[in-house]
Parts: sequence; structure tokens; C-alpha cells
Amino acid sequence: MPAVRRQSFWVGTPEIYFSKQIDNSRLVKVEDPRRGREMRQFSIALSCLFLLVMTYAWQHFKAIEYGYKIESMKIESDSMTEMNRALRLEDASLRDPERIDVMARKLGLQSPQAGQVMSLDASSDSGAPVMASISPISVISAR
Repeated sequence: MPAVRRQSFWVGTPEIYFSKQIDNSRLVKVEDPRRGREMRQFSIALSCLFLLVMTYAWQHFKAIEYGYKIESMKIESDSMTEMNRALRLEDASLRDPERIDVMARKLGLQSPQAGQVMSLDASSDSGAPVMASISPISVISAR
């Protein structure tokens, strides 16, 4: 028959705590100058470390922010370049002499006859002021 061990009912003396009233009102705390100096030094060192970490974090986040700005400006520049190319292409197609001639003929206009076309001087494009003058222009109606 196996031996069964019986557990003891008595586990020891119970712990009893008595409350004790302590009166510290007559005690005076004496300041330790060495402890105060150590605390000031520790506070200054901790403040310097905090400022260094915050400066690093600020620079890091600004660098990330500027990276995003640069990337968005590159995208905007690319889209503006593409728009400029499209506008130049449209301008070139609208200035096509054949297209203008076809539209003019649809509107019932005719080619100019000799003496109707007047060429302007290239010297007037110099940017200097030019005196206004009246020149005879003959108008021929197309009726």
C-alpha cells in the first residue's frame, strides 16, 4: 500500500500587524548642500540632453518634410513641362498656314491681291519710340 503523507493543519504563527502612530511634526529637515548641487547638475545635464535630442528630432523631421516638398515640386514641374509641351504643340497647330487658309476659304475670304499687303519695317521692333504716321490703305470689299 502506498504511503500517503498527511498535510499538517498548523502552518505557523499568524502575522499580526499593529498600527503605530508616529509624530514627525517636531522633525526639521536639514538641507544637504551637496545633494542640492548634485540635483542641479543632474537637471542641467538632463536639460542639455533633452535639447540635443529635440534638436536632432526637429532637424530630422524638417529634412523629411523638405523631401516631401521637393518631391511634390518635382511632380508639379514635370506636369508644367508636359502642359507647356502640349500648349506649344497646340500653338503650332493653330498657326499652321494651311489650316488658316482652309478656314479663311470656308469664311469666304480671298487671297490678297498685289498692293494690299504692307510689310512693316524691322527697325520699328528695336523698342525705341516711333512717331505715329498716317499711310494710305485701300480697302476692297469682297461683295
